Amino acid sequence: MTGADKVFAGEIPALYDRCLGPLLFEPYARDLAGRLAGFQGRLLETAAGTGIVTRVLARTLPADVAIVATDLSQPMLDRAMDGLDTPRVTWRQADALSLPFDDASFDGVVCQFGAMFFPDKPAGFAEARRVLQPGGRFLFSVWDRLEENDITAVVGAAIAAAFPDDPPGFLARAPHGYHDKDRIGDDLHAAGFHRIAIETVTLRSQAASAAEPATGFCKGTPLRHEIEARDASRLDEVTDHVARAIAQRFGSGRVDGKIQAHVITATA
Repeated sequence: MTGADKVFAGEIPALYDRCLGPLLFEPYARDLAGRLAGFQGRLLETAAGTGIVTRVLARTLPADVAIVATDLSQPMLDRAMDGLDTPRVTWRQADALSLPFDDASFDGVVCQFGAMFFPDKPAGFAEARRVLQPGGRFLFSVWDRLEENDITAVVGAAIAAAFPDDPPGFLARAPHGYHDKDRIGDDLHAAGFHRIAIETVTLRSQAASAAEPATGFCKGTPLRHEIEARDASRLDEVTDHVARAIAQRFGSGRVDGKIQAHVITATA
């Protein structure tokens, strides 16, 4: 993990939300919300990003559930707030490894595809446990191996081919770099959790065209920083190259591929 892996700023939040939200994150947001059916109390979301999960939770959870949505990146939160204006959600910039909340102040904590970016996973998990009421649930998801995610794997291969002498490693290193279930379990145990369930969930990922995932990955994630660090003048060229690779693999029309993640529930 590098410092640039966590920089979501500039036009990245808008492209991330528009191009990758429906493609990758909304299917698992619906899955996560379903697992919280009947939840009561106060709910904390960490690494909320552009509010993709937050929007689903606000639509589906009982009206008396109070949601506090946090993220390390203020630009990501700004995008999230633009997309969801409701008094039931409180937005707050916060580091998941140092939460500004009292002990035992929430009945549940959720984090979709954020734990991979924690520089110290057990510390982040310990913070989640600290703010949970006894018996409260910590529900989070992480991506499985890059090779188990069809479209993302094609993107990774195409990017490597565009820079054969110095291939960017963001995808394998960051979003897909924390997939070992034994390690996840060990890190949760180190944080003080003892009732842990890890489920591998396979869903489908769809986009209207190859251009959407190409733009989302190349211009709407920190992968952009790696491309620009090698040759900023090639950003559009590389994005087009990735789009052609996706179209070659999935066809020139609608794109459909497998996505796979681990969904973890740990009880305080």
